[in-house]
Amino acid sequence: MDFERQYSSHWESYELLDAGGGKKLERFGDVVTIRPELQAYFKSEWPFEEWYNLAHWEFVEQSNTKGSWKKLKDSSDKWQIQFHDLSFCLELTKFKHVGIFPEQVSNWEYILGNLKTNQKFLNLFAYTGAASLVAKSTGATVLHVDSVKQLISWANENQEASNLSAIKWVLEDALKFAQREVKRGNFYDGIIMDPPAFGLGAKGEKWILEEKLPHLLDAANQLLNKNGFLIVNTYSPKLSAKDLRNAAGRYFDLNKLSVNELWMKTKTGKDLFYGNVLKVVK
Repeated sequence: MDFERQYSSHWESYELLDAGGGKKLERFGDVVTIRPELQAYFKSEWPFEEWYNLAHWEFVEQSNTKGSWKKLKDSSDKWQIQFHDLSFCLELTKFKHVGIFPEQVSNWEYILGNLKTNQKFLNLFAYTGAASLVAKSTGATVLHVDSVKQLISWANENQEASNLSAIKWVLEDALKFAQREVKRGNFYDGIIMDPPAFGLGAKGEKWILEEKLPHLLDAANQLLNKNGFLIVNTYSPKLSAKDLRNAAGRYFDLNKLSVNELWMKTKTGKDLFYGNVLKVVK
């Protein structure tokens, strides 16, 4: 089965400039970065010499999980970018991330187009809260769930920078929280989740997405109001688009769900893969 591509577009504060040779060249506001990218296994359009003329920072991997940033030209290591009327605070981290996953912009636009004032929205594995801010900007009631205290603090900085308030912060394991919400009889009009492919919990317990996904989908099914929507992003080499569709089909009507590959096109015309996206309208 072939799955349609969902392309995320650039916006004023972000451009995927080029990709290739295991790296990607991006512009976040006024700051240009070079970061490792496994999916960029093809040749870049521009020579790397041109990349280094443009870039302020390059992330140099020291292991599979961390590394350090090399300064290429004068630039701040903390700055802000905008999305519509929202502000996202970015900074360089030892995990190559800067505080935003820009390929998610197509999902943010979906939230803006489908969530209404006074509806309830749940963001699981919420990271620094871009989707939470987008949802809050519609006038919805928003719960933001993440198990890392520093990330919730970062999300709160984004809320303050965006002149928003009243997002409810929940420092908890996302799956456990969702299952408790089911028992509490709570419901939501929109849910988004971006679960990690693998990892370790606070007590050293293993997280493997293929094992946890059925539990996440089961909880989401029970939490969604009629006509509510669910967005699930997955980025795991062991979980194909077909696997995601089959898993979702056990809990949702196949006629009411779609699975797409998430892509973004570079300014130079290259296509870069960012995983798979499940959307359900109950």
